[in-house]
Formats: sequence, structure tokens, C-alpha cells
Amino acid sequence: MSEFDKKTLRHFYCRDSLWHAFERMSEDFDRGMDDLINESMGALAREKGYLGGAPAGRHPQSNAAISLDAPTPVPTTPRMPVAAPQPPRAPTPPPMPPPRAPAHSVPPPLPPPRMTAPRPSVGSVAAPLPPVPMADAGQTPAPPLYLIFDNRKYRIDKEQFIIGRGVKSSDLPIRDGNISRKHCAVIRRNGAYYIKDLGSTNGIDYNGNRVDNRRIEEGDTFFLCEYQLRFTYNA
Repeated sequence: MSEFDKKTLRHFYCRDSLWHAFERMSEDFDRGMDDLINESMGALAREKGYLGGAPAGRHPQSNAAISLDAPTPVPTTPRMPVAAPQPPRAPTPPPMPPPRAPAHSVPPPLPPPRMTAPRPSVGSVAAPLPPVPMADAGQTPAPPLYLIFDNRKYRIDKEQFIIGRGVKSSDLPIRDGNISRKHCAVIRRNGAYYIKDLGSTNGIDYNGNRVDNRRIEEGDTFFLCEYQLRFTYNA
């Protein structure tokens, strides 16, 4: 990362209406709040000539302003030459069927022999049918897992528990622009629980390290940005 691409935490006053607008944009575009603010500030700096790039409305290699009202030339499609009409062809006569042999020359085919199953003799026992295979018993049952978030306890009783910013797509919604729409999931597999990153922007933090997936043990604590997720098997 170059010197000009580094990010530093800044504090500034922001109008409430602008902040609410950026929160809606963050949810609609599924992008972090800091990315949207940096992109907006960069666009304004380039437009005013304080950052690399030509000002809006001017060509990079010319000082003349570009007219936004000039009509755009429409490319014309060359017309393909039309072929001359062909004279109609005479219809092809249908093929003649092969001559049939006289009825008395070929004897009629014999009917196939009838297959009859042998009857069991008196006193014999029929062979038993093979047993029907039993259905799969399914996954190993898992003990209930509880998630403690914002002083509330959530029971995880499904195969996949989604955590993210989307209200309709998440089982635990977190309304923050830095949280992705589907940030992570708690997955139940073969009697154990795992936390899995779903391609989020800011990831999952465990003991100061970013993890993609990890098995959840008693008392494990994970962070999504500054939000703490603590897991326990005790009701």
C-alpha cells in the first residue's frame, strides 16, 4: 500500500441527513460506509483540481470544455445486397416402394414360445425377499448453542444462522454500514458448530487475527468490526 492509499481515523461533524443518506446507500450498494465517504471526497477533489485527473467536463489533453449537449453520431449499418430470386424447382417425385414378394413365397413367422415360471413343488418353501435398506439416520444431533449479543441471548436451533446488515436476509441483523448484508453464518455440522465468513468486506476477528472459518468452542468470542459475539452452550 502506497503512502497516499493509507487510511487514518478522522473525526468530523456531519449533517444527520447526509449520514442517513449514506447509511441507505451502504445497505443498497452493499459497501462499507468508509468506502463510500472516501469515494465521494475523492470525486469532489478531482472535480476541483486538487487531486490527480482532469476536472469534470474537460478533455484530459485539451483545455476546451466538452459539450454535453452535442448529438452523438449514430453508426450506420451497411445494407446487405439482396440476392436475385431463383426460379422455382420442379417437385421431386416420391421414391417408389420396393416390390412386395408374393404371399405364398414367404411362410409366416412362428409365434415366440411362451415362458412359464416353474411351479413350486408341494412342501417347498419360497426364497425370502432381500431386506429393504434402512434410511440414513441423518447428522449427529448437536447440543443447543447460544449467542450473546448486545446483552441479549439468542438460541441457535437451525442448520445455518445468518448474521449481517440485511434485515430480511439475516437471522441477527446489525444495522451498520461497515457490516456486510450477509456478513457471516453459524453452521451446524455433525454435532458441532462453526462460524464462516460469507465474503464480507471487514471479515471476522478472533484473538486479534482475521479468520475465514473456525469451530466454536465454549466461551469463544468473535468480533465483527467493533461488535462482540460470545458463544456458550449453557442455557
